[in-house]
Amino acid sequence: MPLPTHARVVIIGGGISGCSVAYHLAKAGWTDIVLLERKQLTCGTTWHAAGLIGQLRGSLNMTRLAKYSADLYVRLEEETGIATGMRQTGSISVALTEARREELYRSAALARAFDVAVDEISPAQVKAMYPHLNVGDVVGAVHLPLDGQCDPGNIALALAKGARMRGAQVHEGVKVTKVLDDGARVTGVAYEAAGEAGVIACEHVVNCGGMWGRDLAAASGVTLPLHAAEHFYLVTEPIEGLGRLPVLRVPDECAYYKEDAGKMMLGAFEPKAKPWGMAGIPEDFCFDSLPEDFEHFEPILGMAMNRMPLFETAGIHTFFNGPESFTPDDRYYLGPAPELGNYWVAAGYNSVGIVSSGGAGMALAHWMTQGEAPFDLWDVDIRRAQPFQRNRRYLKERVTETLGLLYADHFPYRQVETARGVRRSPLHTHLEARGAVFGEVAGWERANWFANPGQEREYRYAWGPQNWFGNQKAEHLAVRTGVGLFDMTSFGKIRVEGRDACAFLQRVCANDVDLAAGRIVYTQMLNDRGGIESDLTVTRLSESAFLLVVPGATLQRDLAWLRRHVGDAFAVITDVTAGEAVLCLMGPQARDVLARVSPAALDNDTFPYATAQTIELGLGLARAHRVSYVGELGWELYVSTDQAAHVFETLVEAAPEMALCGLHALDSCRIEKGFRHWGHDITDEDHVLEAGLGFAVRTGKGDFIGRDAVLRKREAGQTRRMVQFLLSDPAAMAYHNEPIWRDGRIVGTVSSGNYGHALGASVAMGYVPCAPGEDLLAGAYEIDIAGRRVAARPSLAPLYDPKALRVRM
Repeated sequence: MPLPTHARVVIIGGGISGCSVAYHLAKAGWTDIVLLERKQLTCGTTWHAAGLIGQLRGSLNMTRLAKYSADLYVRLEEETGIATGMRQTGSISVALTEARREELYRSAALARAFDVAVDEISPAQVKAMYPHLNVGDVVGAVHLPLDGQCDPGNIALALAKGARMRGAQVHEGVKVTKVLDDGARVTGVAYEAAGEAGVIACEHVVNCGGMWGRDLAAASGVTLPLHAAEHFYLVTEPIEGLGRLPVLRVPDECAYYKEDAGKMMLGAFEPKAKPWGMAGIPEDFCFDSLPEDFEHFEPILGMAMNRMPLFETAGIHTFFNGPESFTPDDRYYLGPAPELGNYWVAAGYNSVGIVSSGGAGMALAHWMTQGEAPFDLWDVDIRRAQPFQRNRRYLKERVTETLGLLYADHFPYRQVETARGVRRSPLHTHLEARGAVFGEVAGWERANWFANPGQEREYRYAWGPQNWFGNQKAEHLAVRTGVGLFDMTSFGKIRVEGRDACAFLQRVCANDVDLAAGRIVYTQMLNDRGGIESDLTVTRLSESAFLLVVPGATLQRDLAWLRRHVGDAFAVITDVTAGEAVLCLMGPQARDVLARVSPAALDNDTFPYATAQTIELGLGLARAHRVSYVGELGWELYVSTDQAAHVFETLVEAAPEMALCGLHALDSCRIEKGFRHWGHDITDEDHVLEAGLGFAVRTGKGDFIGRDAVLRKREAGQTRRMVQFLLSDPAAMAYHNEPIWRDGRIVGTVSSGNYGHALGASVAMGYVPCAPGEDLLAGAYEIDIAGRRVAARPSLAPLYDPKALRVRM
């Protein structure tokens, strides 16, 4: 079939991801679909993938996508006539340490909440199911009976055939050399095929280029941060009497095992990986492997010989080394690129591309055809990527770590160690000198806690209280009883200004922002379903200028949402994050401390809550915002970066009793107050009324995005509601995704949790289904901690200072 001159969509890349997108777009009814593969289908990384199908992922929606993939691959053979090799053999994960057992048992509890079949099994049961295994040091295990394995190459070919059956074109031997655009959106692709150059005009482009995708995206100014790393496995000669076995994972030994056709496969996710392709992927790479490095793999094999003695005598049929694409945070990329209209991405699968691609293709096709994602996909949203992350040195350093993190202990608060220090506050050195221990979010180095003199400045991870728990408590209580200072320079700051700035923000914000200059409004930006696209404050600086403050992690997403909806409005949207540092002075003594360094009147009448004023501070100026994310009297001090060090030094000198506080204390304070955290407690899938944020919605102000959905929900009533819980056992630690039980059945999962030091126990938040008029506080609630159900007291009002009197002191 000759190449067309026009298509509705061109999909670049013929691995399982591109084939899945083509299949699902065709199934959704789109025509004029063209998939272009530079060499042959599956020739990049799909053909050598291990083909493990594990349904349980780290969140409900990622699990939904993985389960969809498994179901699709089961029925695909009948639909297309191509054998997929899909077998639901089940899987076993074993723990060799108490910490790993806790992790596995927490995952088993989560599986039940997500309706994934699971059983905790004893070492003896593991031995019965896997007789070749040495279980002498196994302390626990979980079994997922519906997990399985498949033939990745054939699944991709089946998806491609299914797409063709519905009218899509699939062309091999066609290399896309450039994505064309008009400065605002894509207009086509330029290609080379059989020595000839050509162009296909199109409305949409989907980058499914895998390890080639980063450089292709960069040529269009699109950020797609991924890097190839070497991935090793071996396959034995046939082993007599092996039998059919479940997939086995021994994460404490960085290993997975798969039986196939009487042979054993042993694969590794070693702690320090080997990046590959730093100078780009070779032009002729096609069904290729990388040079063997047995020395690198030998430690894994040595542990395997002890774990499964048959490896001592089995012959090695294949020792394989092939590239896989990895991302800075071990999550793949999906969705619309914020830099260029109608440029879509599905790439960077971190060695779980087979189980992910079926669901990812479905979700992306829905996004493209319906104009919105089918449900919250922030976990994998391409708009979380930071522009600097396309830097190749950064990616090379980071993927040495991220490959191994797949099987590392997934402790709460685990911090990445490589490629650090890229983005720093102007106060970084000052904080470091005073004991700050930093974490990283969106490239920002942020003080998470402050070590005491002589205390090691390292994390010692655990599922219970970690080594900084006492530091967090001291910082938390200082904010509750005295005064604390946080560096929140990492806030995303967006300036919106121009003749139509107010009208534009009135249309995208649910609250009324048309207030006097100096007023601060807490609001959300909603979608047409009433879901929360952004959680922010808006400060009116002047008649035509506003400052929007958003979480640092969502800045790129929020910028994209604003630019998507500005239309013809005369309003300029500018990222001004780097221009100002933010020092948050919080606690009942905050007014007294600020008065020591500023002559400004700070009383309630002159400087009321939810207002901003420019004040003299030390020898300079600061714009003081009287708001609080910790639930106490306080000010956010916005200071130009050149004056930030001076302001910090002035405050520290004037108030030696002031505690320096980190993000761990900020989070524990905010959860006591029931303040929502975007990405956990509130997402684009969560209705603003059911999130308990109706107080920030003003339907009477006129039309805005989501208004109709708010009115419909008010009339129909809520079907779920955000609830706050206080655990009864002070030793129980809730973090995220623990099942919520009510009267003996699972009704939801914890969206976020932390220890409430002023309340004396863990505090958790999560959605609970309800009927109109139902008393949600009735019934017996429990939070499942690794299989142990802990009684919890529910509350719809904030557990701490329910009438919000302290912020208005």
